[in-house]
Amino acid sequence: MSALDYLETVASYANKFFVVWVVLLAGLALYAPTYFTPIGAYITPLLGLIMLGMGLTLLPEDFRRIVERPRDVGIGALTQWLVMPVAAYVLTLVLGLPPELALGVILVGAAPGGTASNVMTYLGKGDVALSVSITTVTTLTAPVLMPAWVLALAGEAIDVTFASLFTSIVQVVFIPVLAGFALRYLLDRYAPRLAEIGLTVFPTVSVVAIVAIVAAVVAGNKGVILGAAAAAIAAVVLHNAVGLTAGNLVGRAAGMSEDRVRATTFEVGLQNSGLAVALAAAHFGGGLVALAPALFSVWHNVTGPALASYFSAQDGAAAGGEPARPESAD
Repeated sequence: MSALDYLETVASYANKFFVVWVVLLAGLALYAPTYFTPIGAYITPLLGLIMLGMGLTLLPEDFRRIVERPRDVGIGALTQWLVMPVAAYVLTLVLGLPPELALGVILVGAAPGGTASNVMTYLGKGDVALSVSITTVTTLTAPVLMPAWVLALAGEAIDVTFASLFTSIVQVVFIPVLAGFALRYLLDRYAPRLAEIGLTVFPTVSVVAIVAIVAAVVAGNKGVILGAAAAAIAAVVLHNAVGLTAGNLVGRAAGMSEDRVRATTFEVGLQNSGLAVALAAAHFGGGLVALAPALFSVWHNVTGPALASYFSAQDGAAAGGEPARPESAD
């Protein structure tokens, strides 16, 4: 077995059992928090590393696709930017959440789509090109739209400016994504073998970084989690369900093909909760504010793979046991 084959095998196992690592490390962090609390100081750099990995997956044709097929990309991005923040706010009212926990839910709702949506779309035999395009649009517009939503929905309860949130998101998301894109372009042009190795290694790096972030937040907020777990879990489960359902229904109502409906489903329902965790830690002192984003990181990595498996099984049943190929992108 070559070194690259070995790396691919490791990456495959890391991705396949992603939710297992998240749940396992979160449990260990609750049991022995002192081993994981030091990681809290590195949440922002870890998220930047994840965003760099996302940038490495982008190609010039991904941006061309946005221009060539603006309708479905626009529908997916608009649904994500409207449904998730509004649903988060409504849930905080319906469930009567305390202010800090409510702010955490709103941060998740205002976050852009996460890279998990791309992976789940692939596993669920959806339109990966559409998924990547929607994630790109929501990520690149996040520095403006995320602070706007947070201040609109929770502005009276927080002492944070648009400029400070904008700056943080640019530093943690926008710059690393563009740096990853530029690095991928240079590697493809001058060192394609190195690019291949990087694309094999970085998914595993992202898995490790996400698991570390979740464990750090859980460890740093053990008492808060045990005291407010029920309300937070209810908010996270309902929020994720609303997003997945809305994405599916909007895609069907817009007359999208099945593979694009699946992409829209995951794009709307799976958020960049790691960004919400980083902002909670950087601007709101972590604590109860970081609880909902941390739980969302765990929960959407349960519902995402489950739904992807369901979609894949549907194709297998329809084809008499042979998985159906998603329709090709325009």
